[in-house]
Amino acid sequence: METYISILRGINVSGHKLIKMVDLKALYEGLGFKEVITYIQSGNVIFKAEKKGDFAAIIGKKIQDKYKFEVPILVRKAEEMQHVSEINPFLKEKRIDEEKLHVTFLADIPSKPNLDAMKKIDHSPDRYIIIDKEVFLYCPGGYGNTKLSNTFFENKLKVQATTRNWKTINKLVELAQYK
Repeated sequence: METYISILRGINVSGHKLIKMVDLKALYEGLGFKEVITYIQSGNVIFKAEKKGDFAAIIGKKIQDKYKFEVPILVRKAEEMQHVSEINPFLKEKRIDEEKLHVTFLADIPSKPNLDAMKKIDHSPDRYIIIDKEVFLYCPGGYGNTKLSNTFFENKLKVQATTRNWKTINKLVELAQYK
């Protein structure tokens, strides 16, 4: 059985797309997933599955059927999330404030033309480094003040995106190790 981490975008934000975590856990269990754990209200779910599949589509359809709204969902294997926590290039820099680190997860690897177009974009002091399906962010003024949002990356890279702060990523990795 493989351990996965799903990250849902845009639930429980400002009173919109409300899903209680106890209900989200039950929804996952109803889909046959095992050892389901939710972490904070923003839609982080760790679960085990016996078979492989398009879990984002399966979970998304169930949420659509039950709650009547769409939720973008990205799923990573626990090992992939562990890898993300190990390769953050900003951690090699001196004086990096880990509170200002985030990762934007992409549904797919962006196309080369879209990646090339991104090389011309500079939103200093905020910085980003794209590695495969992750965008590592350093936002010294805070993520709430950056132009490097989910929508920005979706528009520029033409792939679905959702972001988590560094503390959440590390907590998800920690919780997944105990699955």
